[in-house]
Amino acid sequence: TTHYPPSLLTTHHHYSLPTITMSMIYDEYGRPFVILKEQQAKARVKGLEAQKSNILAAKSVSSILRTSLGPKGMDKMLVSQDGDVTITNDGATILAQMAVDHQIAKLLVELSASQDDEIGDGTTGVVVLAGALLEQSEKLLDRGIHPVRVAEGFEKAAGVAIETLENIADRIKFSENDVEPLVTTAMTTLSSKIINVDKRHMADIAVRAVLNVADLKRNDVNFDMIRMEGKPGGALEDTELVNGIVIDKEISHPQMQKEIKDAKMCILTCPFEPPKPKTKHKLEISSKEAYDNLYKQEQEYFKEMVQQVKDSGANLVICQWGFDDEANHLLLQNKLPAVRWVGGIEIEHIAIATGGRIVPRFLELTADKLGKAGLVREVSFGTTKERMLVIEDCANSNAVTVLVRGGNKMIVEEAKRSLHDAMCVVRNLIKDNRVVYGGGSAELACSLAVSKHADTVTGVDQYAIRAFADALDDVPLALAENSGLSPIEEVAAAKSRQLKEGNHFIGIGVDLAAEMKTEDGFSTCDMREQGVFETLIGKQQQIQLATQVVKMILKIDDVISPGSFA
Repeated sequence: TTHYPPSLLTTHHHYSLPTITMSMIYDEYGRPFVILKEQQAKARVKGLEAQKSNILAAKSVSSILRTSLGPKGMDKMLVSQDGDVTITNDGATILAQMAVDHQIAKLLVELSASQDDEIGDGTTGVVVLAGALLEQSEKLLDRGIHPVRVAEGFEKAAGVAIETLENIADRIKFSENDVEPLVTTAMTTLSSKIINVDKRHMADIAVRAVLNVADLKRNDVNFDMIRMEGKPGGALEDTELVNGIVIDKEISHPQMQKEIKDAKMCILTCPFEPPKPKTKHKLEISSKEAYDNLYKQEQEYFKEMVQQVKDSGANLVICQWGFDDEANHLLLQNKLPAVRWVGGIEIEHIAIATGGRIVPRFLELTADKLGKAGLVREVSFGTTKERMLVIEDCANSNAVTVLVRGGNKMIVEEAKRSLHDAMCVVRNLIKDNRVVYGGGSAELACSLAVSKHADTVTGVDQYAIRAFADALDDVPLALAENSGLSPIEEVAAAKSRQLKEGNHFIGIGVDLAAEMKTEDGFSTCDMREQGVFETLIGKQQQIQLATQVVKMILKIDDVISPGSFA
């Protein structure tokens, strides 16, 4: 390498650029590179500004969900890039389908997703609560209170609120014979969904499905045993619970038996066709004899396969892969009905439900690996060629399938989501049978307790604790607002009744008849009599998750994003 005198290396060429001050430097090979000053101040949002813009982003997300809270909440229509339309009321689904770019708004999406994973219900409420907390914290920051102090105050207040919930919770008694309390709670969940016209029937289905697979001794529910199948067509009322498994496939040959009693099924994951050479071999056939030999051998393969299935005593073949017409024909001659192209998850479900083993090779087929079911039948729907296979009275009786019907695909999908929420609630009740009451009553009771606690606290924290109480009021406010009542008056009336009567179950009755209202025309009423329940763990989780996310947002004071130094 040539050595340059140092004066050459250090010459700076200054360019006068209006926005960026930078210098060009050449390295030893004469390639220029640019040195920029530390990123310009514009792109970085620091300090209070950062918190303000983060709060704004999060509030805009929660304001979208605010209108879909509660039984009178509106639904959202989401159109994906491919033009698929989803209509839903489920907070987690709305946020998951929305293309959210902002980093902080993404936190709220994850917040509702974690509520959905853990509890399954209350995904809208948790985002509304987080939005309300952020709105309150914005006011506190304007007064010059330090964000960390706000976060600490919120943390204390959340502790008080969770304790209050435990104190006002009721244990509900239910047994396998008396499931009414479970149905009532499931109906509360369903009342905010599209299918609320038919919520009694749907809640019944959800409860029966969960109880079928629940292990009440261990208080555990295995959700894998509940399948959801949807078929557009028919009405929502035609939704039924099938004690067994429904798969969206039909029997492979039109002339095979459509109904098999005492089915013994072999569940295969190997293709029903002669083995092909695995590597790229060529098979050259030069004479008719060689071709005949090959044909004979193939026929032998097929016969042997079918014979092995018959020897095992099976009278139904379920195959994960396809089989060609030759095999189909042979199966028909041997009176062996078969189903082909059954997906992997469905194969597993069938195996679990019927107590069969999944067989990867024909050689391993034995009688003890067959699954057993009382009845396998093919059901056709309407005038179309839509057929489904129903496997009933399985050996392992727990498996159930909910067959959802509805006017169009969107309704069926939404009904599936709603039923999933209802089942999650029933599962939570089986795990922990304490409930609080809905209609905003639990939030109001917490809000009163928190503001009472604020009076005992000295120092700056009390502002944050009071703000937390105000934020809790936001849920009943949104409920009343979505129901077309005047929100502030209704919430004030409910609060004053709670204080006056010492009754924690007073909430906002969103669909009260006129004669049920109080003398001064407010729709406050006792939620216990209305039968509006929510699970305690669901509500506690909402408050904890919302508080944690808000603390996290408040502690961010600098947003640095790459590549934005112009």
